[in-house]
Formats: sequence, C-alpha cells, structure tokens
Amino acid sequence: MFGAFFVVLAASYAAGYSFPDCVNGPLANTTVCSTSADPITRAKALIAMFNTTELIANTDNGSPGVPRLGLPAYNWWSEALHGVASSPGVSFAPSGQFSFATSFPEPILMSAAFDDEMIKAVATVISTEVRAFNNAGRAGLDAFTPNINPFRDPRWGRGQETPGEDPFRIAQYVFNLIDGLQGGIDPPQFKIAADCKHFAGYDVEDWEGNLRFAFNAIISPQDLSEFYLPPFQSCVRDAKVASVMCSYNAVNGIPSCGDTYLLQTILRDYWGFDQNRWVTSDCDAISNFIDHKFVSDLPHAAAAGIKAGTDIDCGSTYGNNLGAALNMSLVNVSDISAALTRQYTSLVRLGYFDPAASQPYRQLGWADVNTPTAQNLAYQIAVEGVVLLKNDGTLPLSSSIKKLAFIGPWANATKQMQGNYQGIAPFLISPFEAAQTAGFSATLTPGTAINSSTTSGFAAAIAAAQAADAIVYAGGIDDSIEAEAMDRDTITWPGNQLDLVTELAGLGKPLVVMQFGGGQVDDVALKNNSKVNAILWGGYPGQSGGKAIMDIVAGKVSPAGRLPVTQYPANYVDAVPMTDMSVRPSSTNPGRTYKWLTSTPTYEFGLGLSFTTFSLSFSGSPSTSYSIQSLVSAGGSSAHLDLAPFDTFSVAVHNTGTVTSDFVSLLFVKTTAGPAPFPNKELISYVRTKGIDAGQTATARLPVTLGSIARVDANGSAWLFPGDYTLMVDVPTAITHNFQLTGNKAQITNWPAAPA
Repeated sequence: MFGAFFVVLAASYAAGYSFPDCVNGPLANTTVCSTSADPITRAKALIAMFNTTELIANTDNGSPGVPRLGLPAYNWWSEALHGVASSPGVSFAPSGQFSFATSFPEPILMSAAFDDEMIKAVATVISTEVRAFNNAGRAGLDAFTPNINPFRDPRWGRGQETPGEDPFRIAQYVFNLIDGLQGGIDPPQFKIAADCKHFAGYDVEDWEGNLRFAFNAIISPQDLSEFYLPPFQSCVRDAKVASVMCSYNAVNGIPSCGDTYLLQTILRDYWGFDQNRWVTSDCDAISNFIDHKFVSDLPHAAAAGIKAGTDIDCGSTYGNNLGAALNMSLVNVSDISAALTRQYTSLVRLGYFDPAASQPYRQLGWADVNTPTAQNLAYQIAVEGVVLLKNDGTLPLSSSIKKLAFIGPWANATKQMQGNYQGIAPFLISPFEAAQTAGFSATLTPGTAINSSTTSGFAAAIAAAQAADAIVYAGGIDDSIEAEAMDRDTITWPGNQLDLVTELAGLGKPLVVMQFGGGQVDDVALKNNSKVNAILWGGYPGQSGGKAIMDIVAGKVSPAGRLPVTQYPANYVDAVPMTDMSVRPSSTNPGRTYKWLTSTPTYEFGLGLSFTTFSLSFSGSPSTSYSIQSLVSAGGSSAHLDLAPFDTFSVAVHNTGTVTSDFVSLLFVKTTAGPAPFPNKELISYVRTKGIDAGQTATARLPVTLGSIARVDANGSAWLFPGDYTLMVDVPTAITHNFQLTGNKAQITNWPAAPA
C-alpha cells in the first residue's frame, strides 16, 4: 500500500458513508433488504439490478454505488493496522468528536508480548472504534489490515507492520486479531470485515532497484507451504477472514493478483475461501501487470485480474478498462457480476442493508472511542511488549537516582511513537515527558538526529549527562520514514548515534539505552560495551509508549516481552541479497530467521530478560514415545488433521527472585527426522503467565498440534516422521525433554501442486 501517498490523499478522498434506505428507498421490499434471505441470495438480487455500466463502475475501491437504486457510494480502502488510521476511506474531524482514535503500538511490539488474549482485546477495541467512525460517516466497514507477511529479511522497510518472523507466532496472532476485528470466528454478522495482506511472498519494497511493482519472488513449494503461507492459512481457513489482498509482486513468474494457483487453487479450493468473501488488489497492482510484462495493455490486465479472482481493484484499472475488455471478449459480464456479488455479500453480512435497530454495532458512537478501557489497553500492551535485551542490574533505577539526562533523537518523540499506518492519537507521551510525570528531574538534549553526521550537539549532550545521576539515551531507527516503497541497505545504527553513546558511556554514569524502531539494527557494540548498562527495545509503542517504557525503567513493572525477530549481525546483509527468497541455508545463503540461520545472531529470537529470576521444570512425567498411527487415528475427527492435538505439556514456572513478573514460556522442538536441511529449532507453543509473585510457582500449559511437529517435504506437504525429537523451553534453553515418534511416516496435509 502507498503509505505516504494515502496520507496525502486521505483528506480529499475520504467521503461520508451512509446506509441504503430499506424502508422507503428504491430497495425497500426487495430481496436485498429481506433479513430472512441468506447473504449471497441478497447480494445476487442486488447485482441483478445493475446494468453493465454500473457493474463496471463499482469494481474499484471507490465504488460510486447506484444512485437510482438508492445504493450509496462506498470506499473499500480504510486502514486500521493498530488503530483507526488515516487513509482514503477514513476522515478525522479537525477537532472535537472523531478528531482522534486510540493509537496502539505497531504490531511488531504487540507481538513481542506473546499475549494472544491481549491481541484479541486490542482488535475488539479497534473494531468498535471503526464502527463508531462509520456510524458518523467517517470510515468504512472493512479495513485493509493485518499485514501478516513474515519478517524474512532485516532490511525490509515494512517489518514493523508485521507480528515478526515466525510463521507459527504470526498464525496465532492473526487468528486472535481476526476474532476481535470481525466479532467472532465466522459470525453471522461481521463487526467489521478484516483483510489479510499481502498474498503472497511480499517483502521487497525497493532494494537496489528491485521494485515491488515488478519483483518476481522465486519461492519453492516447500518454503511457500512452510514459511510464507501458514499465517494466511490461519487467517483464511481457520479465522474465516472476510477478505484477502493480493500483492504487487509475482510469485514464480505470475503476478499475485493474476495468479489462479494462488487465488483459486490455494485460497478458494484448498482453504475454502467461499462466496461470502472477496479479494482486493493492492493499490494499482492490476496496472502493474504491465511492469511484470504479464500483459500487453490495461484491458488485458483488467481481464486477467477479474478472471483470476481479484474482485476489487484498489485503483482505477478495472473501472477504466473493463468496458474495453468486454468489447474485446476478454471477459464476460458474468465474471464481473461474480466479483461484485462477493464484495456485496460482505456488506450484507456487515448489516449494511439491515434496519439500524437490529444492528448492535449501529449504536456505537463517540462515547465508545478511546474509553478509559482502551487507554489502559494501549498502555498495557506496550508495557507487555517492551523487551529488555541487556541489564547488569542497573535497571530498575535505584531510588537514589533523581536526575536523568535524556539524550537522543527519540527522547522526546511523540508522533514517531506511532510508526506508520497511524491515525490521530488523543495524546502521545514521550519518554522525557513520562520521566517528568514520574517525578524525575529530567533534562532534554537531543545530541544528534537519527541520521546525522554532525557532532555539533555532542558537547551539550555531554554537559547534560555530566550534571545528571544517570543517562537515558533514546535512539535507534525510524522505519516509518523508510517504510513503504523503501528498504534498508544496512542494519547498523544510523548516523553517528553510536559515536555519541560511546562518548556518554565514557562518563562512567549509569547508562540506559532505549532502542526504538520496528526493525532490529545490530547492537553488538552496545552489547559488548560494559559501560552500557542496559538496553530496552521499545519498537513503536503508541500513545502511551513513553509511560510504558519509563514505568519499566523506574521499576513499577518488570519487563517480560520477547524479541519477535532475530537481531542479525551487521555483516548479514553482505552474505545474501534480499531478492533470494529461500529461507534454508545453502552455499550462497546463510539461512533466514532463527529457524535456519547458520551464523550467530547478536540477539536471538525469543530473548527477553526480566527483573527477577525463574526456574523451570516439566510438570508430571511427559511421554517419551508416541505412535504416529495412533496420533493420526485419534486426530481423524478433526476438521483439519494439522490442527489435531499432539499433546499438552505443563511447565512449572517458579519465580526465584524478589520481583513480581509475567513470564512468557516459549516451547520449541528440534529434530533430525524428515527432510534435510534441518531447522535449528521451531516454535510450537507459547503462553504468557501473568503476575507471578516472588516465591510463587505457576503452571504454564502448552498445547501442541500435529502440524507443529510435522515436517514439510519438497512438494509442500506435511508429514509426521519417525525419529528422535527434543523439546526446548525458553531462550536461552532452560529445560529439555526428549521423545520419539514411532511407526511409519504419515502424511497429514496434501499441498496442491502448481500447474506445470
């Protein structure tokens, strides 16, 4: 999506929304307005009333409706990645009511909490606020969110929009998010219609001239099935999302929005994406068929998109060219009608054609926006997501420390705290402001900018630090500047920030580094510098981010977040090009993510320190042997064998320290069974246990499915393989348990083959 582009156009494109009049309007007493008819029947009845010109006009995201039928205009392009967001379909009032909405952290930080109940709660607030904005004519009923492409390469400019690098983690995150956004798993009436993007293999913006609009992602069936698509399977098959966005890039030579293998064979046939649901293109991705040299002109592009199964063109290619495509016999009216039926079926399920009195969501209004509950939730998810990467005991700060010198380009950050795809926040608390509110005597000296090479501010920063009891350096990167349509060339700290931190460390004062930004840059210099006492990663923490991170610094709460991505060494970017989509190691690829990386990371996926200590042990006597055939037989009643239970492991989590803290139990599996090369380990379950008091023992229950211990073959199908397996808990590993799978290998999924 065009991040900067849509913010500029939002004010002029966002239009008021209204509902069809099913009492006195032209649609009254028709099947469209009959609440006793099923959604598809109602949508088909509506589309049957359109003439060809009206059909074509409503295939773009800015649908004009049909005035003669009393069908209002509707813009399908609203955004709500981490709160109601500025976009062509969303308009904020200049002041007063609907001039702001709750601004949660970017997904990368929310994911670091490893708290799925909290993700559902956040999504429930977002969907409530979207509905309130819609009732005021200021937002659509659908939202182009979430972004669930795995964060494969640390140079990607949009990684902060995602839940991280691990497909299993993303799959659980998106399942709970869709549950909260849509008002349940496949409810009869949607609260809002969510949209999982970008399908598929999308994570290159502009790297060394390789543009997303023309990039061809070469992906093996094995990697597609095991790494790139599990989040989409969870979103589509399991959470029953209302819509999917196809991506700019091609996959194995075919643009995603024109790929019948992706949009028909996998999405609709294999995952059951039915006639209640629709596919939208990323914005202008249909016209980009020409960049891919897939078609010769725009009428052919429009026809190829519609026939492949892309129902809505976010753009104007369909509206401007489907008429010509019809005249050229490239497409039939029935193809266009089918696309419109799918999208209007979604509006039927949103209660668009129902009486307001029968719609609970139609009663939501300004009083339901940024409530105290929402404000607390924005703060709490930020606190839960902050990750303590390093600490020599300096944190939490001693009560003797009164004077803090805040230094760095993020020290007084406000709008920066939101990241991209943001709305207008009700307030934004910077770290500096939060320190003052907490009672510290704080000074503010930027010292340098994010990408500065000048040292003119160093002297003032040093002077401020010398006068303080402790130093807080707040810096890092700002992906929201690079973000959309841009990738990084390096993963080192930008500008001269490290030079300034080194000088500050030389003063011998307690030094805490707050690292912001969604992507991870190499902290090795900070990690190895003994005079850098602590490092906290805060991502983009949203409206209460400054308070959240300062409450950790002050010791009001113990950190428990875990890195949702690997922090790679800086030279990783020299080892493999972004355009190499393989995740497995080879002679030209050191491997990607914690699963396959063959070099040593600076900080591991899943790492996160606490202000207390924990000891772990397996509860009971976990089984040491499982029969594959018995597992498959027992799981036969499951709708999907990969979701059938394998076992549930209980871990005793004992707080051996002196501070109450949450604890995130991460369960991995390692094996040399199945096809080589073998992953280092794979996340198969996790749970966040809250408020474990000093001396208390809590039990973490970790359910595992058959799909989580299966291995994927070269064709993309998952199998249970006999052999030795090791369970590993925590990062670094604290406890292990060995077991065997016995019997004959058994196939539990059958990945559809691509056409030859």
